[in-house]
Amino acid sequence: MEIRRITQVEAVKAAGHLFDDPPRQGATESFLADERHPLLIAYVDSVPTGMVTGVEMVHPDKGTEMFLYEPGVDESFRGRGVGRAPVSALADLARERDCYDMWAITDEGDAAAPATYGHTGGVPEEEQVVLVRTFERT
Repeated sequence: MEIRRITQVEAVKAAGHLFDDPPRQGATESFLADERHPLLIAYVDSVPTGMVTGVEMVHPDKGTEMFLYEPGVDESFRGRGVGRAPVSALADLARERDCYDMWAITDEGDAAAPATYGHTGGVPEEEQVVLVRTFERT
């Protein structure tokens, strides 16, 4: 397995099956243009099999942290470490960038994500609440 940091829209499109929805051109270009938004893809025999995106965030009184955002693994490759490898690579990148932590949010019914995060050193936070306000997409 090879993990690559993606910087080209074409590579994102080729791995479109790993995302919840097809990647949008403008959003992909904007994401890739920002050095603080890493996108890592796992390849097995040159086929994109897993991915993770990150969002580096800076706060005045905390410093820099990495938000692990939207991992995805091709269904036929699940259970083979294809999710853990890019998550571990993102953690390595976060450490290189002097982030003080890396965090993620997942759905209650998603058993794979907590298992993946746990295998890569993540631990659950107690008593956390996530609030979301959704806006109409244009």
